[in-house]
Parts: sequence; structure tokens; C-alpha cells
Amino acid sequence: MFGWEFPPHIAGGLGTACEGIVKGLAHNGVETLFVMPSASGDEDQSATTILNASDVAVAYASDTVDEFLDKVKFLQVDSSIVPYVDPEEYFEAIEKMKKEQVHETTVGFGQKFKFSGKYGANLLEEVSRYAQVGGTIAMQHADEFDLIHAHDWLTYLAGIAAKELTGKPLVVHVHATSFDRGSEDMIDTRVFAIEKRGMEAADRVVTVSDLTRSIVINKYGIDPAKVVTVHNAVDFSGRENISVERGVHEKVVTFLGRITFQKGPEYFIEAAAKVLKRTKNVRFVMAGSGDMMNRAIRQVARLGISDRFHFTGFLRGADVQKMFALSDVYIMPSVSEPFGISPLEAMRSNVPSIISKQSGAAEVLKYALKVDFWDVDALADDIYALIQYPALASFAEKEGYDEVNNLKWNNATAKLKKVYESLL
Repeated sequence: MFGWEFPPHIAGGLGTACEGIVKGLAHNGVETLFVMPSASGDEDQSATTILNASDVAVAYASDTVDEFLDKVKFLQVDSSIVPYVDPEEYFEAIEKMKKEQVHETTVGFGQKFKFSGKYGANLLEEVSRYAQVGGTIAMQHADEFDLIHAHDWLTYLAGIAAKELTGKPLVVHVHATSFDRGSEDMIDTRVFAIEKRGMEAADRVVTVSDLTRSIVINKYGIDPAKVVTVHNAVDFSGRENISVERGVHEKVVTFLGRITFQKGPEYFIEAAAKVLKRTKNVRFVMAGSGDMMNRAIRQVARLGISDRFHFTGFLRGADVQKMFALSDVYIMPSVSEPFGISPLEAMRSNVPSIISKQSGAAEVLKYALKVDFWDVDALADDIYALIQYPALASFAEKEGYDEVNNLKWNNATAKLKKVYESLL
């Protein structure tokens, strides 16, 4: 299994999903070798064996995958792509690299590559190197596995290399597509090309929702017969409900996620302004960071709601659980969300949730309130109802809690195991 990140060091939901999947597969009798670019050593390996690509020497170094593997053709692109930082941080990173004249992936230790394992300015170069190391690892461990599983576009080339060198079947797992990360006229053609190539090379394509399955079929032209939906889940094992002392008496409504176009932060802010015209007994929290942070702050100031609106910055681990414990309502107004695990986590913490109909989670959550992401009036009405009518909030809490407790990784990965078996 090829991934890019694994808890506790994560930048988003991909690493968390990978952890849930390997644990669920272990429960279902499937052993995994989990390959990642840069392991820290403190990852939980109770359910999988983690292989650190930075520790593996390739047969020979090359500038392109073409030179490494005749059958896998790849055009090396020197341009940079940074999906998780805002423009200011991007240019700072580029200038810092120029001054230091260091490319992390090209710092050679013999024939090894030192991967950052992050989403930096030389991400495409790391994806190329990862494919070469991934192919080497596949050859070294060919007798130990029956099948290859690659998560998201960052690992698709590694999956293809492993398939070509070993002849083992390939499953690619689509957690998000280029069409989820921005509007259609902002698609990065380099990433789209890698995504399409990975899906075409795969023997099965697993999508996290029917919404994403439709995009894979219609936007990438993939044969529907080989595209299978396996909805995400949440791992709640060992997690206790956290008790926190509240510093405010008002109700708290929370947005938690990257502050980017995809997540719909501006609709949350517009709805907040509408709710605050009807009641002052509420505060709004935007937890996260992203390229729209400054724009969001300006929007809050322009609407005159700064005294009732709080920005926390990026939260991780226990701080996320504390934020849920402080919240009375959770909002996920995503423009396009392949699945969206955060409302499941909120509902597990007894927080009623409102999600956009344009999310994969809407396919499996019966007791979350659902609105179109653009309908800020409906969103404001639902927020107002949950904070003003205790009976409704109590019903949503109880039914939502029971519902998400049945969405376990053990059940999701049982379906994934059947996908594997269909190929073997």
C-alpha cells in the first residue's frame, strides 16, 4: 500500500483515512506493507508494517521515471505545485530554496532520496522520485504481497511502477480529484494527467462516494465497470469524550477544515451574519488555515460581526476533540467534498451537524441536516433552529451519535477486501 502521510504527522484527512483502512483490513485478516515517503518512527505499527521510502536505495538514480522503467513513461516537469499553502507562504518557500540552493529530494545519500513527505514547492519532483523508489520496494518485497493499493494522485505513479515490475494487480483509491480542489477552469493539467493515468492503469478504482465515482467516470472517462464506491468511516477506538470548561455562555457554531474554496468558508460567514441579525446568543468559530484565511477575515470585518467571530488557526489531535467538545453545532458547507470525515467526528462527540448536499457524507448520514452549499438562507435557518430549539438539537445529537457509531472501518474494509478478492 502506497500512501503519503500517516498519523500522528498529517496535513489533512488522507493520513487519518489510511490509518483507519489498515486497521480495518487487519481486523478482516488482510496484512499490509504501508509505504510512505518519510516516516518519523513514531507511527502506530500495530496493524501494519511501515516502510520508509527515504531508507530505500534505488537500483540507479534517474531524472525521470522513463529512465528508471521503460514501460512507465513520465515527463519530468520542473514547475512547482503547492496545494496546501497560500501564495505568500509559497513565494517564501521558493525564495528560501533559492537562497539555500537545496532540493530535499535530490540530497543523495548513496542512491537514496531524502523525501520531505510534505506538500512543498518541489512536490512533483518528489512524486517522480517516489515512483522510482516505489518500484524498487515492490521488486524487493514481491514475494510478500498479492496486490498493490495506491492512495490519491501522489502515489499513483509508484503504484504503476510496482504493477509493471511485478505483474500484481493495482487498486487506486480516489479520496479527492482535481475537480474537488478548485473550480473547473483552475484545474492543474499536470495533476489531472497523473490522476487519469493512474485510473486507466488500475485494475480497480475505489472511490469514497458515489459523488466521486460519477466524477471519475464522467470527467476522466473511466470504465464504470471497474469503479467501485467504498464509503469512508471513522475510527473511534480508544477515544474518550473530552470534558472542557467553557469560557463563554453563548452557543458555539463551528467550521473546522481548510479555509479554501473547496470547503465553502464564505457561505459559513454569510450565514453567520444572517443568524446574528436574529439572535446575539451565539458565537462562530472558524478553525483551520488556508489560502482564503485573509479573505475570510476581511469578510467578517466587512459584515461587522468580528465581536462574535473567532479564528483559531490550524488544529490537530486533542485540540480538534476539545473544539468539538466546546461546540453546539458543526457546519461543513463544502462546495465539493468527496466524503468529509469531520461531521462524523462531530456527531460522535454529540454535536449536531449541518452538511452540504454536495458531499459524499450526505450519502450515508441520515441524521445530519443537509443544505445546498450556496443556500445561505437555508443554512442560517438550520443553525438558528438547532441553537434555539433544544428538542431538535437533542434529537439530532442522540440519533446522530447512534448513526455514526455504525459507520466503522471494519465494515468499510470488509467491502474493500471483496474488491481485492475479485482481482485475485
